[in-house]
Amino acid sequence: MPVAQLTLELRIEYAHSLKDRRQVVRSLKDQLRQGFNISVAELDEAVTWQSATIGIAAISHSRDYLQGQMAEVEKAASRIVRDLGAEVADAWWDFLEI
Repeated sequence: MPVAQLTLELRIEYAHSLKDRRQVVRSLKDQLRQGFNISVAELDEAVTWQSATIGIAAISHSRDYLQGQMAEVEKAASRIVRDLGAEVADAWWDFLEI
């Protein structure tokens, strides 16, 4: 059964505190969970205020479905963080077979 994993590297230029960073990360995670049937987690520690790494995972019987879903999640994440004053600096995804 295929599992898709998507990793997003965020750049949060306006963040001047950990609170600013958390607001972007929490909002992104909540909106993605509400809009898609996926798991979302922050992958890094809050080392810098201006960056964050988000991990997303989904499972399905169809690899094609997951490929389409990850493309939609990536587009939605870019839109969400742009509305929050941040940007997706890098994104990559891969499949695992379990």
